[in-house]
Amino acid sequence: MTPRTQGLFFALTAVSIFAVQDGISKHLGQAYPPVFVAMIRYWFFAAFVLALATRNQGGIRQTAKSSRLVLQIIRGSLLVFQIVVSIYSFANVGLAQTHTIFAAAPLVVACLSVPLLGETVGWRRWAAIGVGFIGILLIIDPLHASFSASIIVPITCTLMFALYSVLTRMVSRTDTSQTSFFYTGIAGAVAITLIGPFYWTTITPDYWFWMLALCVTGMTGHYLLIRAFDVLDAVVVQPIFYWQTVLVCLIGTFIFGEVMSWNMIGGCVIVIGAGLFTILREAQLGKRRPPVQPPGSL
Repeated sequence: MTPRTQGLFFALTAVSIFAVQDGISKHLGQAYPPVFVAMIRYWFFAAFVLALATRNQGGIRQTAKSSRLVLQIIRGSLLVFQIVVSIYSFANVGLAQTHTIFAAAPLVVACLSVPLLGETVGWRRWAAIGVGFIGILLIIDPLHASFSASIIVPITCTLMFALYSVLTRMVSRTDTSQTSFFYTGIAGAVAITLIGPFYWTTITPDYWFWMLALCVTGMTGHYLLIRAFDVLDAVVVQPIFYWQTVLVCLIGTFIFGEVMSWNMIGGCVIVIGAGLFTILREAQLGKRRPPVQPPGSL
């Protein structure tokens, strides 16, 4: 295979693994506190990050050097708690509905980039953002369905991840991607460990397999994603993450018995289309930014 073909294979395999990981997270989140599940997952992730850091030039000490240390700690802590909210949403709202709403994350990032990063968003992207939020309304269907407060959970999850993505762009102006990845794992692991032990629960033997599978899929998915970014530009990889949305909806429907209504399907198509336009438009304008990571990529 050519390097580009290998990169595409790595990216597709990675997002497919992340989709499976979300299904495992839902299964575990229905049996154990989401904070506890995220803590175990992050302990393995932190070990993976440390192992990668030792292979970087200068080792852990050089990798940990940051010009914006406080901001790195904030964004790493924000992501781990966003993952806690995601696991709760998977277990209590549903995989399909959570991911159809979460597909709007790139649109929210574009909105937040104006006040927080001082970037300019042209009328085409504002139009795409408007169309995308119409898709979100179609998914929620406020006129024909009784409003449930639970819908706030995936919306909160989306907003948290969008803010994390904007903070990642901020630190990318001064820190390397290796440093940002280091603090994503280490700061997140430390933050969740301050709270997680209060939710400690004994894992039964039949769930140890799923907990181990959660950790292994996370590390494997990240390794393949890193390999993909070695040979592909971010603009090529970013749209592939929407394949995760499709797979997660299929897993939710056929494995967990969730219902994908026609308004959810139509709204998801609109949101994905608007998100793809936004990503490609930013690429055309020559904006160099780090990739926006999906909820299941850690």
